[in-house]
Amino acid sequence: MGTGKSPKKLESLIQNSRGLGTGSAVFDCFEAGLGAEVRIWSYTKPRYQKELNVTQQLPDCRGLEVQDSIQSCWALPWLNVSTDGDNVLLILDVSKEQKFGFLLYWDQAQGPLKSLLYKNLTGPQNITLNHTDLVPCLCIQLWSQEPDSVRTSFCPFKKDPRAHRNLWHMARLRVQSSGSWLLDTPCSLRTEVALCWQAPDQSPCQPLVPPMPQKNVTMNRPFEFPLVKEHPNLCVQVSSWEKVELQECLWADSLGPFKDDMLLVEMKTDLNDTSVCALEPSGCTPLPSVASTRAARLGEQLLLDFRTHQCMQLWNDDDLGSLWACPMDKYIHKRWVLVWLACLLLAAALFFFLLLKKDRRKAAPRARPALLLHSADGAYYERLVGALASALSQMPLRVAVDLWSRRELTAHGALAWFHQQRRRTLQEDGVVILLFSPAAVAQCQQWLQLQTVEPGPHDALAAWLSCVLPDFLQGQATGRYVGVYFDGLLHPDTVPALFRVAPLFSLPSQLPAFLDALQGSSSQSPGRPADRAERVAQALLSALDSCT
Repeated sequence: MGTGKSPKKLESLIQNSRGLGTGSAVFDCFEAGLGAEVRIWSYTKPRYQKELNVTQQLPDCRGLEVQDSIQSCWALPWLNVSTDGDNVLLILDVSKEQKFGFLLYWDQAQGPLKSLLYKNLTGPQNITLNHTDLVPCLCIQLWSQEPDSVRTSFCPFKKDPRAHRNLWHMARLRVQSSGSWLLDTPCSLRTEVALCWQAPDQSPCQPLVPPMPQKNVTMNRPFEFPLVKEHPNLCVQVSSWEKVELQECLWADSLGPFKDDMLLVEMKTDLNDTSVCALEPSGCTPLPSVASTRAARLGEQLLLDFRTHQCMQLWNDDDLGSLWACPMDKYIHKRWVLVWLACLLLAAALFFFLLLKKDRRKAAPRARPALLLHSADGAYYERLVGALASALSQMPLRVAVDLWSRRELTAHGALAWFHQQRRRTLQEDGVVILLFSPAAVAQCQQWLQLQTVEPGPHDALAAWLSCVLPDFLQGQATGRYVGVYFDGLLHPDTVPALFRVAPLFSLPSQLPAFLDALQGSSSQSPGRPADRAERVAQALLSALDSCT
């Protein structure tokens, strides 16, 4: 227990037991604890002739005159709040030796306070809170450790925007049954509740007012709904300061998704008459109406359904009016019939167009496949071969050349790749182009004499020679093979006689005849023959100049 000097004069009246006289003793100041029990012992002269033994109860902090005069009874108002990034810092500037209590709690007006953190502390302290823990009713209480000391409370976050946002994140709207709901929040707020109508188009939920009034919310206590029939589009909406904060649909789990129903509001206008309007995002549209809304366009049909009792009554009050849910499925079906008719017509037109396109494809010749075989004579020559292959692909021809299939060639092996390409080309009535160069001629002669070829870097000539030689030896090369060489790189007489049974052309000087031989029996490619030859020649000239 803390101690302090009391300025209060403690007076003890002394009266001897024989009543011979009276006297007084005044104790002006001495050290004692607040609320302590003090024993006073005294004696008279002559010594030990008379003795006095008195027990006195000292006042504590409950005495009003003590609260203002004794420091240890004073409250502790030295609290500062500062923000530090995502945290909130509580700075308690208390004297070093003073002991005090600290309580962090929720001040719930409709019930006892809820304690969150309690500590006994000494001296200056810094306490860190996460900003997500802030709510408007988060309060702090401080007091001295002396008995019955005054407690001081602070609620520093009442107007903090972060605290209000956190409160709604923590709030939970729970529908307990078909007739009641409960709003769980740590703090009491100014809120209103209303039933609303949620359309399936994700538009804002429309409050059912009028005729159903809004109600003030009592926090953490069940609230009874008006007597309404079950419908999946009916929801509870909680608002604060005219802003919707929470929404929960009543029968979402039991009745399934929202229905495409139109809510009609029937209101009493006089004793014998009523008016009907349709609740829409733009407001309650009177029926009938000349507006351009969905309900206005179907106004006559909706009124007919309403009068012939084809709509379901959800709520009724003899003084205010009633609510009706009218199904819209049949109107949607009528529109879908027109949509389906339009889709069928469009599908028929598309099918007819595809048939025409298919017939044109059948009439048009398919590009003839061509397999280009060459030897590896260095980078410049490979560039020339690539230029020729690219130009022929524009004919159009479906050109296959090993320069464009190095990965497949490596994966399957040169011999297997050439055999597969030759077989596919000839099966599709294609043409195999043998491109002769000085190196290719030398290797062909070596093969014919020794039945072997010395392999060179990236050279697959030995592989394709083994594929094509049987056709030449068996007289099956005519109409299936064409030989070519480039102007200035080779004399035609150096080509082995075995391969001269196939047409042999010099490029680019004999391009027109070469291109006609490649087309075979298929129809001509787009453009005049002279134009096609000119395009191929231009593609070859620059590459041929660099090679020579």
